[in-house]
Amino acid sequence: MNPDALNSDLSAPLVAPHKVRAASTVRRAVITAVLGQILEWYDFFLYGTAAALVFGKLFFPVGSDPLTGTIAAFGGFTVGFIARPIGGVLCGHLGDRYGRKAVMMLTIMTMGTATVLMGALPTYHQIGIAAPILLVILRIVQGLAAGGEWSGSILLIHENAPPARRGALAAWSPSGAAFGFVLSTGAFMLAQNLSHDDFLSWGWRVPFLGSAALVLLGLWVRRSVGESAAFAEVKAARNESRMPVIDVLRQCPREVLTVFGLRFGEGGASYIFFAFSIAYGQFLGIKSSWILGGLTLSMLLMIPVALLVGHITDKVGRKPVYLLGAIAMVLVAWPYFALLGSGEYWKVIAALLLANSLTLGILEGAQPAFISELLPVHLRYSGLGIGREISSVLGGGLSPMIATGLLAYYHSAVPVALYLGTLGLITVIATCFARETWPKAMRIKANQHYE
Repeated sequence: MNPDALNSDLSAPLVAPHKVRAASTVRRAVITAVLGQILEWYDFFLYGTAAALVFGKLFFPVGSDPLTGTIAAFGGFTVGFIARPIGGVLCGHLGDRYGRKAVMMLTIMTMGTATVLMGALPTYHQIGIAAPILLVILRIVQGLAAGGEWSGSILLIHENAPPARRGALAAWSPSGAAFGFVLSTGAFMLAQNLSHDDFLSWGWRVPFLGSAALVLLGLWVRRSVGESAAFAEVKAARNESRMPVIDVLRQCPREVLTVFGLRFGEGGASYIFFAFSIAYGQFLGIKSSWILGGLTLSMLLMIPVALLVGHITDKVGRKPVYLLGAIAMVLVAWPYFALLGSGEYWKVIAALLLANSLTLGILEGAQPAFISELLPVHLRYSGLGIGREISSVLGGGLSPMIATGLLAYYHSAVPVALYLGTLGLITVIATCFARETWPKAMRIKANQHYE
């Protein structure tokens, strides 16, 4: 991620002092949100990587088939997702009542504490059943924090950005999450350079314990950002809701359901591409370094794709771009597993680039502005927390475990490819029923005002 490119992107010619101050505010909001996303999702993604590589052996030693322990470890992964709607509701309520900034400080502190404690946990062979129980409890705490982080981060950017550039700027938030994934995967790649015994005994703990320094940096950075401009206006006008969670379900049920549908398939597919791919690679006997290296490269390349797509949505609207990504998810399902199944290095890399860089890059770039604009400001945090995080449970949280279960039962990727295609089809249908939040008339007006 190039800071100079970010500063350049945010420094468009402005003509008045108050606009200069506004540009400074937007720049600070983007940088703060992106760094927070990097640190937050580094922690959250660590579990998915560790679940595929070590947790099945160290915390869930079930049966003789290694896939069985991996399924159990992914069960803990799913439990973290089940906690996300609860975190989304709590953080959404607090964010819509008291502001975005305080909630974002809380989420990063909670996530960091849980992650460091994971790295210090004794294993099953050391303390027995208490080990997986404590691990799952800490995963629940991670889920509570993650439930409020994503929504707060995109709102911090979206609600400070000029209307004509909300798509382009809001796309920086998932780009930060992608970079957090890259850091977590890279940390495990470095740890795997140790001997097998050293990696299993202590090497896997280093990425978890190292997050302590990152979280302190995140807290320091977030202290410098102010409240989002749009929420500050709502607060000044005394238009905030006293019970936003209830009000958003009563006043905006269709919008919350639309957020759920737009996120469901994308979330499920993303965790098949991220977490399940590592387990599938081990099943096929593919070197872990190939999968982890391919994931790292593909997620890095997803960042420029997402930023470009966010910019395109400002020009042509949100809905057609998101629909393109949903169709791509359907089309990529079979080629993805065919390429991975070949066992050839360049085909494995091509599969991950096709899935993560292209397909998810389109969806992640278009999603932040699209779903944010579906909801009114005073209920937005709660609406996103409910719709997006419930879909994260049923889509992203279950997909690695379902995919691994299908693989263990059929010993074939065909059922998993059909499952992935179904997730894409659900996203296509949801997008067709969603309303366009950035129609042509609004784009013309916003561009005239911005210029």
